[in-house]
Amino acid sequence: MFQPDDNFLTELGLGALPEEQKKSFMDHIYEQLELRVGERLSEGMTNEQISEFTRIVDRVPGAADEFLQAHVPNYAEEAMFQRLVQATGSDPDDPRLKNEYAATKWLEVNRPDYRQVVFTVMEELKQEILNNRQAIVESMGLSSDDSNNSDPTLAA
Repeated sequence: MFQPDDNFLTELGLGALPEEQKKSFMDHIYEQLELRVGERLSEGMTNEQISEFTRIVDRVPGAADEFLQAHVPNYAEEAMFQRLVQATGSDPDDPRLKNEYAATKWLEVNRPDYRQVVFTVMEELKQEILNNRQAIVESMGLSSDDSNNSDPTLAA
């Protein structure tokens, strides 16, 4: 999932926030993104689907294995799994890697539109931040001159 960073804050005209406030604000953005994406993805799902996904994400022993056995028994041979191994530098037998892969694969199987949902929610969140940028800056005890407003179209 998307991870807010300094470039993201700069894009929103908030790049000059003090480091302590940046971290706090980015943590808040990520929490909001997770919450909103989760809510949006759960729309239309059955209780069983939500329960299965929750078990995988919460790393309940055996949950990822059950899902993978039923849907992707040869997961270790799949290109996506191999890319994940390479990207993380993890051992292919690492249970955390298997859980991460199972969660992603679960979304592909049950909510093939999940990437679009994440993108849409992120764009909505960005717009909400832009619309409230001045109030955000003021609530952090800064003036609008203190924020990094490298793009004049982002000025409040």
